[in-house]
Amino acid sequence: MAVDETFVISDLGTATIRKLRNRILPLLFLLYVVAFLDRINIGFAALTMNSALHITSSQFGLVTGVFFLGYFLLEIPSNLLLHKIGARVWIARILISWGFIAVLTGFVRSTPQLYAARFLLGAAEAGFFPGVLLYLTYWFRRREQARVIALFMVAVPISGILGAPISGLILDHVHWLAISSWRWLLILEGFPAVLCGILTYFALPSRLSEAAFLTSDEKAWIEAALAREHEEKAGQHPMSAWQALSHGRVWHLALISFAFQIGIYAMFFWMPQAIRGLSHLYSNTTIGILGMIPYLTGAVVMIFVSRSSDHKMERRYHAAIPVAVAGLAFILLGTTAIPWISVLLWSFVAIGVSSFTGPFWSMPNEFLTGVSAASGIALVTSIGSLGGFVGPYAIGYLAKGSGGISKGLMVAAVSLFTAACLALLLPNVGRREVS
Repeated sequence: MAVDETFVISDLGTATIRKLRNRILPLLFLLYVVAFLDRINIGFAALTMNSALHITSSQFGLVTGVFFLGYFLLEIPSNLLLHKIGARVWIARILISWGFIAVLTGFVRSTPQLYAARFLLGAAEAGFFPGVLLYLTYWFRRREQARVIALFMVAVPISGILGAPISGLILDHVHWLAISSWRWLLILEGFPAVLCGILTYFALPSRLSEAAFLTSDEKAWIEAALAREHEEKAGQHPMSAWQALSHGRVWHLALISFAFQIGIYAMFFWMPQAIRGLSHLYSNTTIGILGMIPYLTGAVVMIFVSRSSDHKMERRYHAAIPVAVAGLAFILLGTTAIPWISVLLWSFVAIGVSSFTGPFWSMPNEFLTGVSAASGIALVTSIGSLGGFVGPYAIGYLAKGSGGISKGLMVAAVSLFTAACLALLLPNVGRREVS
């Protein structure tokens, strides 16, 4: 009889987790595709925008980086408000506000105006990513975290797979109403955020009590499972929001995130220009198609790495090894100008940075819960966002000298190696299996 009861509970849990994944993750995935597209499409716009606005490489580095200053300033308060107000209302607000700003960015007339628009875009989007990470802890246990986060974050390479060719086509073919194609690129790719914000308000449940798609037994099961984890973490590490902000491991994770963000945005913002440098014969459409290949390979591999991380309940090596591979690929990119080799190396960069995300972003949930998770996760992403400012600006500054972008990419390589080393120094608590 006991065996049958265990089987029923296990079967109920499996069905509940599957239903949660199928109902919650597709919407969050869509939102992050839109978010990342609006964040990185400036890299493709630069192919024609920089000459139109007379933007130098160092100025472009600041254009891309200033986004993260706004992100940094509002990350923590935004996440605490989400925890208090509810995800449905707050995430919808974030989407609608950044969508309008993304559209307005297409109407800037000078570099200073572009700086301001990018800063406001970061401020508007602040809290979305850490908010979703916090939101996922309301629904999924530790043992599902890496795969669930990877399924959400596969939106990053997917945004590249979709955005790269679409952006190239817009740049080559959309010149409506005598408005420059780079402006249309920013305008057209900003509108979906507003529509998705409205969809989020009506479709995203904030809490378990609002999940009409779950039965009462399924709600009871996930509530009990999450309560057990909460008690376990609270018993080992009872923390308030302020205590989480001063916790040593939270700052350790924040430093890893800082180093990682320097590397990852080197790919997102500079890869289109690096590909263009391979041949003056490439059209914007060709650059978009070639830029799609690394994102596609990264999307496939990151799912397998996250599944392995959850299966083995191991996080450190599953985060450190891929990001070290990406760092090595950045170094090798400076040694070749052969197109197919360069695209292959960019693919290894994409594989490394994409595969890092699931295991790494599972780590805060190993010891944070409730309001401490809200503040701790926000601190990690907030400090990390400073890497998003430092990296593109440093690469842009170095790219104006001899060696061009290749010299700047060495900054990304060193940063990713640093992230790998710091990850290996973390305590490996993932193997403590939870029931």
